[in-house]
Amino acid sequence: MGVLLFKWLVTALAVLHPFYVSVSEITHDKSKNELQVSCRIFADDLETAIKKQYKAPLDIVHPANKAITDSLIAGYLAKHLFVTTDGKAVRLQYLGYKIEEEAAWCFLAAEKIPAFKRAHVRNNILYDEHPNQINMIHVIQNAVRKSTKLDNPTTDADFSF
Repeated sequence: MGVLLFKWLVTALAVLHPFYVSVSEITHDKSKNELQVSCRIFADDLETAIKKQYKAPLDIVHPANKAITDSLIAGYLAKHLFVTTDGKAVRLQYLGYKIEEEAAWCFLAAEKIPAFKRAHVRNNILYDEHPNQINMIHVIQNAVRKSTKLDNPTTDADFSF
């Protein structure tokens, strides 16, 4: 009886206190001189944020018009995720997204990015929607992975290689 009560309590607490986390992974592909970015964001949270920002109807999971949905997601990410390498702004190009379980995986890339010594990331994805939003960031270069956690309202992280 005690174990069942504990499991019920944990489940109830999870429902009462939702967990808001996104994960952004930024990988430098040396062979292509390319920066590859993937962002895992809960689809319902991303949809809500985009509806609020653009005041437009949207269904990310079952889009009525995929091109418009892609455009809205690209615009949202362009306003909430910035990367610089060695002090130079990186122009990220939105490639698309896919839904996997409850998450939207969004993909971006930048060409002609040489290996770098420093990377700066500004990430405030979903900060307007969730005061307790956490954004995990991983930067990978030459098989070296550096990670950090940003708790709302902290938006900036620096990485050295």
